[in-house]
Amino acid sequence: MMTYSILGWEETNGDLGVAVQSRFPGVGSLVPYGESEVGVVATQGFGNPRHGSAGLMLLKCGATPQQAVDVLLNDDAQGHKRQFALVDRRGRVAAYTGADLHTWDGWAGSTSGRHCVALGNGLASSDVVDRMVRTFEGSRASLAERLMAALESGQRAGGDIRGQQSAALLVLRRNGGYGSLDDRHVVISIYDHEEPIDELVRCYALHRLSYFPSEPSELVPIGPELALELKGFMAALGFYEGALDDTWDLAARRRWDLFLGSENYDNRINDGGMLDLEVLADLRRKYGRSAV
Repeated sequence: MMTYSILGWEETNGDLGVAVQSRFPGVGSLVPYGESEVGVVATQGFGNPRHGSAGLMLLKCGATPQQAVDVLLNDDAQGHKRQFALVDRRGRVAAYTGADLHTWDGWAGSTSGRHCVALGNGLASSDVVDRMVRTFEGSRASLAERLMAALESGQRAGGDIRGQQSAALLVLRRNGGYGSLDDRHVVISIYDHEEPIDELVRCYALHRLSYFPSEPSELVPIGPELALELKGFMAALGFYEGALDDTWDLAARRRWDLFLGSENYDNRINDGGMLDLEVLADLRRKYGRSAV
């Protein structure tokens, strides 16, 4: 797989993640592996998927990323065809590029940065991975957003010489998944698309609204003006048949919770007394301002 990827750790909250793009279909099913509070692995080139699971086990047992690389290569007769990297829960990194990859068309190798490592093969130049690391290090956004921004900068630097086809993003956070019930904070895979990185960014925006809880700073009380607008949304979409006035009673709150579920804002549902401004903006984007 002619591919480029970036792995990173966020020291402020312990998030671990991988982002990848390739001119190969379904790269998300082959390259990224991870476990919350353990580490992440990316395996590419003529990738060995066992490097993902075994690499995580080695990190979990206390190996450093470099020790894990050494062990994995010792048990792989095709190591000269592999390219892979690891980042552990302390932000330590290691990467390996097999000798054969340097004979392929395009550039192959890796660049390490602070709590991150970018690697690729079949690339326009080393500038692809260098820019990815600089972009990651220069951002103060969430880990997911830093990883995607790094992919975008790698693509602008020339990316995979064959072009684009698929992309993926994996971010692990303890209890950071759906309903805080697992650790899969972000899992998005673009299997086949003309502009997979752009599609990844678009799907991440959808993911945030459906899977992430409301930010406290984005919650506002539902007063008369908002009550009227929200009833208008519900009525227009068949979820409310009561009076279209500016009251916000218990019955309206219950209908609003059902409406939020139907629109896939599952993790933005509260007791109906507060409105998430991100939800309101998304509803207005999809349906326009409600008119009653």
